[in-house]
Amino acid sequence: MKLNIKKITLLGVFTATALILSYIEALIPPIFAALPMVKIGLPNIVIIFVLYKLGFKSALSVSVTRVLMNGLLFGNAVAVIYSLAGALLSLVLMALIKKINAFSVVAVSVLGAVAHNLGQVAAAVIIMQTAAIFGLVPALSIAATLSGIIIGLVSATTIKLLKNIKI
Repeated sequence: MKLNIKKITLLGVFTATALILSYIEALIPPIFAALPMVKIGLPNIVIIFVLYKLGFKSALSVSVTRVLMNGLLFGNAVAVIYSLAGALLSLVLMALIKKINAFSVVAVSVLGAVAHNLGQVAAAVIIMQTAAIFGLVPALSIAATLSGIIIGLVSATTIKLLKNIKI
């Protein structure tokens, strides 16, 4: 097996950047008082960038490593389960819609944000064994759409600005 040191190093830098953005995001007070669990999704800037520049496997590696490290450093096992459920569903759906090549980076980001929330709600329903949590989906979807647009615009700009960078 041939190791690509440059790629491993880049993935490490991207993971560290996403982890730093997770920490910064944790310092930001809740945007919506009624839904204190809603975050803007700053690490997704990195995940979307890696998805577009290096592909699904690299984005999966960065995303899962970031979630696990974030859980080890700042969270707990249940938080890791919720985050992994959201991150995996989000990334799989973003990769599929990106592959269609008919949607903008912003649309991919919005889908990813909504899917992330749906993944977390599904995990919560399973863990808490109550379907009542599905009642949060409409409000979470609105918040996800707004944050997805913001993160998508930043991601699209980053991809455009760094399009000539060979990685």
